[in-house]
Amino acid sequence: MTAEPVTTSQPSSSPAQAPPTVRASLSPSRAADFKTCPLLYRFRSIDRLPERTTVEQARGTLVHAVLERLFDLPAQGRTPAAAGDLVAPQWDRMVTEQPELAGLFDGAEPAGPVEFLRSAAGLLEGYFAVEDPTRLEPAERESLISAVVDEELLIRGYLDRLDVAPDGALRVVDYKTGGAPREAFEARALFQLKFYALVLWRTRGVVPRVLRLLYLRDAEVLDYTPDADELVRFERTVVALWRAIEQATARQDFRPRPSRLCDWCSHQALCPSFGGTPPPFPVAAASADPLRDSRSAPVVPGADE
Repeated sequence: MTAEPVTTSQPSSSPAQAPPTVRASLSPSRAADFKTCPLLYRFRSIDRLPERTTVEQARGTLVHAVLERLFDLPAQGRTPAAAGDLVAPQWDRMVTEQPELAGLFDGAEPAGPVEFLRSAAGLLEGYFAVEDPTRLEPAERESLISAVVDEELLIRGYLDRLDVAPDGALRVVDYKTGGAPREAFEARALFQLKFYALVLWRTRGVVPRVLRLLYLRDAEVLDYTPDADELVRFERTVVALWRAIEQATARQDFRPRPSRLCDWCSHQALCPSFGGTPPPFPVAAASADPLRDSRSAPVVPGADE
């Protein structure tokens, strides 16, 4: 397999930036969707069904935004109090940019906006329990990285944070606002980080030394060290997933794969496993822009916690 860099510094990626051999794109979130449940991939990437933002997703996005802005401050100013002071302004910015968030606490939601902001501040306390940001100078934050694998597939996604040591060693850091890892979620999170590790290796020639998951709710750290042989195998897995997606699209055959994750799915009413019927397969799916892996303008930080 071969790979070549596409772009690692722009806030978005477009088909015009991809080599002419590229036929499709894939983000880690959409790849994980298909791996978890092919029908979920179809609902999100082909049918493009709307999903209402949950309180948990909004909280994750807010905490990610605060941690990104925290590193704009001088090192000695990166204190728990300073992070707490960023919570309300960042929430106000989010609501201005996405007015629908203003209705997040309407109806049956037990938590009001005050408790919501307080809970976000609590997660930030978990961050300071596992890292000292005064000793860190991230090389990149919320950075889009992308590469071409197998000459035809563009893989891309956003890093929460990339640290570069003086000797050039890379550490990929991902913030998780959910609880400490349960098996299903840990596997999905590591899949995402291996995806980023593969892109970095193919574009920069360096295998990241550490893939780090920071679980803020429980103040826990999970470190993983990949190697080149593992990333070669992972690349084969990603390409195989893409080919399986292509075959499923050609056959219009995306089957549900029930699991514990169904409890969090927004589309149970349309899922055969819950007595539902999927909508007709979109006629335009076969002719859709192959570089638009829906939501591969990658998922908003924290939204898929």
